[in-house]
Amino acid sequence: MSEDHADRSRILRERDYRWEGAEDAAYKAEGTHFSGVRRQTLAGGPAGQEALGFETRYFQVEPGGYTSLERHQHAHVVIIVRGHAEVILDQRVASARPLDCLYIAPWTWHQLHAVDADEPLGFLCSVDRDRDRPERPDADALTRLCADPAVARRIRT
Repeated sequence: MSEDHADRSRILRERDYRWEGAEDAAYKAEGTHFSGVRRQTLAGGPAGQEALGFETRYFQVEPGGYTSLERHQHAHVVIIVRGHAEVILDQRVASARPLDCLYIAPWTWHQLHAVDADEPLGFLCSVDRDRDRPERPDADALTRLCADPAVARRIRT
Protein backbone atom coordinates (compact mmCIF):
# COMPACT_ATOMS: atom_id res chain seq x y z
CA MET A 1 0.00 0.00 0.00
CA SER A 2 1.34 3.41 -0.89
CA GLU A 3 1.89 6.21 1.60
CA ASP A 4 -0.82 8.28 -0.15
CA HIS A 5 -3.50 5.75 0.79
CA ALA A 6 -2.36 5.56 4.39
CA ASP A 7 -2.33 9.37 4.68
CA ARG A 8 -5.98 9.58 3.63
CA SER A 9 -7.16 6.93 6.07
CA ARG A 10 -8.33 8.23 9.42
CA ILE A 11 -10.33 7.68 12.58
CA LEU A 12 -12.89 10.21 13.71
CA ARG A 13 -13.14 10.12 17.51
CA GLU A 14 -16.57 10.39 19.07
CA ARG A 15 -17.20 12.42 22.23
CA ASP A 16 -20.77 12.71 23.48
CA TYR A 17 -22.20 11.85 20.05
CA ARG A 18 -20.04 14.38 18.22
CA TRP A 19 -17.13 13.35 16.00
CA GLU A 20 -13.93 15.39 16.09
CA GLY A 21 -12.95 16.59 12.64
CA ALA A 22 -16.49 16.33 11.23
CA GLU A 23 -18.22 19.67 10.70
CA ASP A 24 -21.39 20.24 12.71
CA ALA A 25 -23.97 21.68 10.33
CA ALA A 26 -27.58 22.71 10.21
CA TYR A 27 -29.90 19.93 9.04
CA LYS A 28 -31.37 22.06 6.27
CA ALA A 29 -30.74 25.65 5.25
CA GLU A 30 -34.17 27.04 6.08
CA GLY A 31 -37.76 26.17 6.78
CA THR A 32 -40.23 25.33 9.49
CA HIS A 33 -41.03 21.78 8.34
CA PHE A 34 -38.48 20.26 10.77
CA SER A 35 -37.44 20.99 14.34
CA GLY A 36 -34.33 20.55 16.50
CA VAL A 37 -32.12 18.67 13.99
CA ARG A 38 -28.32 18.91 13.49
CA ARG A 39 -26.02 16.75 11.36
CA GLN A 40 -22.42 15.78 10.82
CA THR A 41 -21.03 14.17 7.65
CA LEU A 42 -18.65 11.45 8.80
CA ALA A 43 -17.58 9.99 5.44
CA GLY A 44 -17.99 10.82 1.75
CA GLY A 45 -18.45 14.52 2.38
CA PRO A 46 -17.67 17.55 0.23
CA ALA A 47 -15.26 17.57 -2.69
CA GLY A 48 -11.70 17.20 -1.50
CA GLN A 49 -12.57 14.47 0.97
CA GLU A 50 -12.52 10.76 0.18
CA ALA A 51 -14.05 9.77 -3.15
CA LEU A 52 -16.86 7.48 -2.06
CA GLY A 53 -20.10 6.69 -3.84
CA PHE A 54 -22.00 7.25 -0.58
CA GLU A 55 -22.15 9.49 2.47
CA THR A 56 -22.44 8.43 6.09
CA ARG A 57 -23.96 11.11 8.27
CA TYR A 58 -24.95 11.40 11.92
CA PHE A 59 -28.17 13.25 12.77
CA GLN A 60 -29.24 14.36 16.21
CA VAL A 61 -32.84 15.33 16.90
CA GLU A 62 -33.57 17.10 20.17
CA PRO A 63 -36.41 15.77 22.39
CA GLY A 64 -39.73 16.59 20.73
CA GLY A 65 -37.99 17.39 17.43
CA TYR A 66 -38.49 15.82 14.02
CA THR A 67 -37.01 15.60 10.55
CA SER A 68 -38.79 16.87 7.47
CA LEU A 69 -41.58 14.81 5.93
CA GLU A 70 -40.22 13.93 2.51
CA ARG A 71 -39.66 11.31 -0.17
CA HIS A 72 -37.13 10.92 -2.95
CA GLN A 73 -35.94 8.57 -5.66
CA HIS A 74 -32.95 7.28 -3.71
CA ALA A 75 -33.08 4.71 -0.92
CA HIS A 76 -31.23 5.12 2.34
CA VAL A 77 -30.39 3.22 5.49
CA VAL A 78 -30.83 4.60 9.00
CA ILE A 79 -29.40 3.00 12.15
CA ILE A 80 -30.66 4.32 15.47
CA VAL A 81 -27.76 4.77 17.91
CA ARG A 82 -29.34 6.85 20.66
CA GLY A 83 -32.86 7.47 21.99
CA HIS A 84 -36.15 6.26 20.62
CA ALA A 85 -38.10 7.27 17.54
CA GLU A 86 -41.49 7.09 16.01
CA VAL A 87 -41.05 6.87 12.26
CA ILE A 88 -43.61 7.62 9.59
CA LEU A 89 -43.16 5.20 6.69
CA ASP A 90 -45.85 6.08 4.16
CA GLN A 91 -49.19 5.31 5.79
CA ARG A 92 -47.95 3.78 9.03
CA VAL A 93 -46.06 4.73 12.17
CA ALA A 94 -43.36 2.41 13.55
CA SER A 95 -41.28 2.56 16.72
CA ALA A 96 -37.48 2.35 16.55
CA ARG A 97 -34.86 1.97 19.28
CA PRO A 98 -31.07 1.82 19.46
CA LEU A 99 -29.47 -0.51 16.92
CA ASP A 100 -32.66 -0.87 14.89
CA CYS A 101 -31.86 -0.58 11.19
CA LEU A 102 -34.39 1.08 8.89
CA TYR A 103 -34.32 0.63 5.15
CA ILE A 104 -36.25 3.48 3.55
CA ALA A 105 -37.17 2.45 0.02
CA PRO A 106 -37.33 4.90 -2.88
CA TRP A 107 -40.41 7.15 -2.96
CA THR A 108 -41.40 6.30 0.63
CA TRP A 109 -42.76 9.24 2.61
CA HIS A 110 -40.76 9.32 5.85
CA GLN A 111 -40.26 11.41 8.96
CA LEU A 112 -38.41 10.62 12.21
CA HIS A 113 -39.58 11.95 15.57
CA ALA A 114 -37.57 12.00 18.82
CA VAL A 115 -39.97 10.65 21.45
CA ASP A 116 -37.86 10.50 24.64
CA ALA A 117 -38.54 13.48 26.90
CA ASP A 118 -34.97 13.69 28.21
CA GLU A 119 -32.71 12.21 25.52
CA PRO A 120 -32.09 13.20 21.91
CA LEU A 121 -32.61 10.81 19.04
CA GLY A 122 -29.34 10.04 17.27
CA PHE A 123 -29.01 8.06 14.08
CA LEU A 124 -26.50 7.22 11.37
CA CYS A 125 -27.71 7.55 7.79
CA SER A 126 -26.03 6.15 4.69
CA VAL A 127 -27.12 7.54 1.35
CA ASP A 128 -25.85 7.87 -2.23
CA ARG A 129 -23.40 10.75 -2.52
CA ASP A 130 -25.02 11.91 -5.77
CA ARG A 131 -28.77 11.89 -5.26
CA ASP A 132 -31.99 13.62 -6.17
CA ARG A 133 -33.54 16.41 -4.10
CA PRO A 134 -36.24 15.53 -1.55
CA GLU A 135 -39.87 16.19 -2.40
CA ARG A 136 -42.26 17.53 0.24
CA PRO A 137 -45.92 16.52 0.22
CA ASP A 138 -48.61 18.56 -1.52
CA ALA A 139 -52.18 18.79 -0.17
CA ASP A 140 -53.31 15.57 -1.92
CA ALA A 141 -50.37 13.58 -0.54
CA LEU A 142 -51.05 14.90 2.98
CA THR A 143 -54.70 13.88 2.70
CA ARG A 144 -53.70 10.33 1.69
CA LEU A 145 -51.08 10.09 4.45
CA CYS A 146 -53.45 11.38 7.12
CA ALA A 147 -56.11 8.78 6.26
CA ASP A 148 -54.50 6.67 8.99
CA PRO A 149 -55.26 8.25 12.40
CA ALA A 150 -51.87 7.25 13.83
CA VAL A 151 -50.07 9.02 10.98
CA ALA A 152 -52.37 12.04 11.26
CA ARG A 153 -51.51 12.38 14.98
CA ARG A 154 -47.75 12.12 14.41
CA ILE A 155 -47.18 13.99 11.13
CA ARG A 156 -45.60 17.47 11.23
CA THR A 157 -45.25 19.75 8.23
